[in-house]
Amino acid sequence: MAKKHLVVQGATVKCKFSVVPKTDILLVKSHQKHYANDNDAENKLVATTKEIGQTLEKNTFGKCKKQPSGNDYLPCQVILTEWSEFYEKVTLSNQGKILLEDSKATCPIGGKDCIEVVNHGQKVEISISNIMSTNAMLHKQINPLVDMEAFQNRLVGKPEVEK
Repeated sequence: MAKKHLVVQGATVKCKFSVVPKTDILLVKSHQKHYANDNDAENKLVATTKEIGQTLEKNTFGKCKKQPSGNDYLPCQVILTEWSEFYEKVTLSNQGKILLEDSKATCPIGGKDCIEVVNHGQKVEISISNIMSTNAMLHKQINPLVDMEAFQNRLVGKPEVEK
């Protein structure tokens, strides 16, 4: 798991049987307790294998190649039945296993592993601990326009020293 991202609320998924490639957004409905990459624990719930049923924002990927109807195709109606390729070593409080960026979902119409994660949903959020652990000397070489040491001192309330 070291090089794989956890899937979180807001992840983008797609089905390989969509006539016109469309994506949908995964919603975490199975718990309100476990967050990832979210300083305020408000937005990025960790997705688990318990995200089954209608757990997408629109619950459709457009028209489905598996449902021909005359000259066209019937609209997709997503109902997730199971997940594969999840992280097996951790079980969360909802008894679900954590989904990873290479996890796949099964739909009764498309079959096993027809839905894949396009984007895991995590975003970089800089915290005070990230700033405080920055090497000021190295940062000055990379970005001489920002005085990182002065910025760090301001964050902890130290008075500025004139240079």
